[in-house]
Amino acid sequence: MNAAESLMHKPEGPTVAYLVSQYPSFSHTFILREIAMLRRQGFIIRVASVNPPDRPLDKLTNIERAEAQATHYLKQQSAKSIATALIWAFRTHPAGTLQSLLFAWKLARWDWYRLVFNHFYWLEALLVGHWMHEQDCRHLHVHFATPAATVGLLARKAFPIRFSMTVHGPDEFYDVPGYALREKVAGADFILCISHFARSQLMKLSLPSDWDKLHVCRLGVDPTEFRPVAKNEPDQPFTIVSVGRLSEAKGPVILLRAIHRLKQDGRSLRLILVGGGPLENLLKDWVARHHLTDTVRLTGPVDQDHIRDHYASADCFALASFAEGIPVVLMEAMAMAIPCVTTHITGIPELIQNEQDGLLVAPGDDVGLAAAIGLLMDDPALRERLGRAGRQRILREYDLERNVGTLGETLRRLLRLSLTPPGA
Repeated sequence: MNAAESLMHKPEGPTVAYLVSQYPSFSHTFILREIAMLRRQGFIIRVASVNPPDRPLDKLTNIERAEAQATHYLKQQSAKSIATALIWAFRTHPAGTLQSLLFAWKLARWDWYRLVFNHFYWLEALLVGHWMHEQDCRHLHVHFATPAATVGLLARKAFPIRFSMTVHGPDEFYDVPGYALREKVAGADFILCISHFARSQLMKLSLPSDWDKLHVCRLGVDPTEFRPVAKNEPDQPFTIVSVGRLSEAKGPVILLRAIHRLKQDGRSLRLILVGGGPLENLLKDWVARHHLTDTVRLTGPVDQDHIRDHYASADCFALASFAEGIPVVLMEAMAMAIPCVTTHITGIPELIQNEQDGLLVAPGDDVGLAAAIGLLMDDPALRERLGRAGRQRILREYDLERNVGTLGETLRRLLRLSLTPPGA
């Protein structure tokens, strides 16, 4: 390809740097989909990740592997690269670099443990700034208002770039000082919220003068990829599928208690728990102690090339979470017309209206959860109605292409407003 042809094939559109805590990963597949869709819209997206992928390259899907090979990994940078970024930062932006360091100290609030971590975040911010300079990119976007967003905020303080983030919740809302959430809202040029619930929580802790920065941009799934299919194991007993990280926030023990209640009532059913996490061994022990090894199967983490096989085995989908944003796994199940049972918390009622698009129960209520699952077991017509209504809700409000189209329009508009750095 000659120089003229290279120019003809060069992508055109806004350039945005994405910073992710770990990419690719099982938990962040929706970010990969979002990035791919934005690129289809003409955006030039460069990706940096604090941590390497959660699996070796040979365990990634083809799409994930291609993304990993193009991603800039901060924790894999050599001492020489760190020194180069440090020298470059102090040589080209000495005042901003020093201001960023002082701000990192301020965020520590005299907590020496946090101070140590904030020094690492500051060094990562210098790496991000240097990388963005090499990529000729002036806008940084971060998913989640967690430590990666702290890195983004420190980069914003050090260099003439713009900074935005997508806030999911609810973890950030439980420790506002620890996550420096007020400072991130104040320091961001704009913030995308995945739900009205997330936006309301940011409004609660920020000044009214910052509220215009907050924009609701919903996530979504591809309803052509996640579409209704016939159950792939029709001879199996009533099957409940649950997908998610095996952590305290997801309430998996509540789900197991509900399954145990149903078994004690003589019900014929099975539960497939898809995912990995810190509670995996505890859950295995619980299952063994309650004689549920023939009823409950823990699959471990499953990538996107195989997750639909598990959905296809489901008669219903259950999520017993104590804390959520709006789970993408619920959207996937609903898109496949699988009736869903979950908890009435945080942003979930924006996705599911009780007895219309699914069933909602109180968090921590294994009795209520068992009753809701039992209701679906006894009423095939209800399962059909809720599954059909759930897919319609996804088609109306959580279609990935349409929602990323809205995201793209929002980004283009807000980038036009904020792209010129101060003092440039």
